[in-house]
Amino acid sequence: MGTNTKQKILQTGAEIIHLKGYNATGLQEILSAANVPKGSFYNHFKSKEDFGLQVVDLFTEFIDQIYKDILGDSNREPLEKLELVLDQFMELFESKDYTCGCPLGNLAQEMGDLSPVFQEKLSHAIDTMVDHYTSMLAEAQTAGEISKDLNAKEAADFIVASWHGALIRMKVSRSLEPLRNHKQFIFDYILKS
Repeated sequence: MGTNTKQKILQTGAEIIHLKGYNATGLQEILSAANVPKGSFYNHFKSKEDFGLQVVDLFTEFIDQIYKDILGDSNREPLEKLELVLDQFMELFESKDYTCGCPLGNLAQEMGDLSPVFQEKLSHAIDTMVDHYTSMLAEAQTAGEISKDLNAKEAADFIVASWHGALIRMKVSRSLEPLRNHKQFIFDYILKS
């Protein structure tokens, strides 16, 4: 029961934080939505900050799994994997009516310069995203799909940073157009051999 309660609190809290942000989300709101008593929270988390850091881990695991599932598909070409990652995230954001954005990007904007522990954890999470893109680009270089002159790590860092900027534009335009533009620019200019 304890682990299930903890997961219920984390899942519920993650959904609310993704929608409203960390600071705008109160513990009572999370506990009411999860239908668990306040004492249950402190059985599993030392503080709201501890809870928030575990929510970052939950978001990181979710996003990481999407990358791993696609990267592990040996039936796809490397650039096809990159395109599939971008398309899957676009489908996810479209299904959420262009709201929410990337939970890690949102938290980085909100908490990245306010809390050193959040900054460190979020930096590591975003670095993990960059590492996945670096792997896809290095694989594409080995397969001869893109130039070996491209610095895969720098290009991957640009892709992630550009993606987060495109997500901000997506939220205010309530449209996939910024994400489509991001994808087209990456394939037509950055990765052009």
